[in-house]
Amino acid sequence: MLLELLLPIILSAIALFFASFLSWMVLPLHFRDWVKCDRDEDLTNAVRDLGLPAGSYMFPGWNTPEEMKSPEYVAKWEKGPVGIMTVFPKVSMGQNLGLTFLYFLAVSFCLAYLASFAVDRGADFMHVFRFVATAGLMAFLAAILQHAIWFHNRIIGHIIESVAYAVITGAIFAAMWPGFPRQ
Repeated sequence: MLLELLLPIILSAIALFFASFLSWMVLPLHFRDWVKCDRDEDLTNAVRDLGLPAGSYMFPGWNTPEEMKSPEYVAKWEKGPVGIMTVFPKVSMGQNLGLTFLYFLAVSFCLAYLASFAVDRGADFMHVFRFVATAGLMAFLAAILQHAIWFHNRIIGHIIESVAYAVITGAIFAAMWPGFPRQ
């Protein structure tokens, strides 16, 4: 049955890629996810002067669990600021867009694989939709919620996107489910 789901896999990946474009470039879902630092040039120059290679950094930082428990570290933590910073390598928009499409293709494939075990051929629209949309919501939403617990990033737009992605994927699979009666 998985081979019969090739078209919905590809179409859902394309639809999700387009929905992602809309949510980031047209709708204001992510407008306030990151805000400009008032003195961003000073910050940029300071980071450049540090010569940090691409990576994620926590401040204050530590090298060992023992160091993290030291009075000096605890004092730095309490004094603040406390934060996380990611330094990117040179960004390739084309590469990131390609990887985003591959991500949507992989998730759609996994949803098809999972659904092929759980949903019978010829199942009605709502049965397929509920299963694929629920599994899709779990796939799109679960990781960002846990990430936000630890790293305090704004996720409202991601939650809305996840629900939309789940509905889109569920509808495409339900409409194209093998053996679904066409009228």
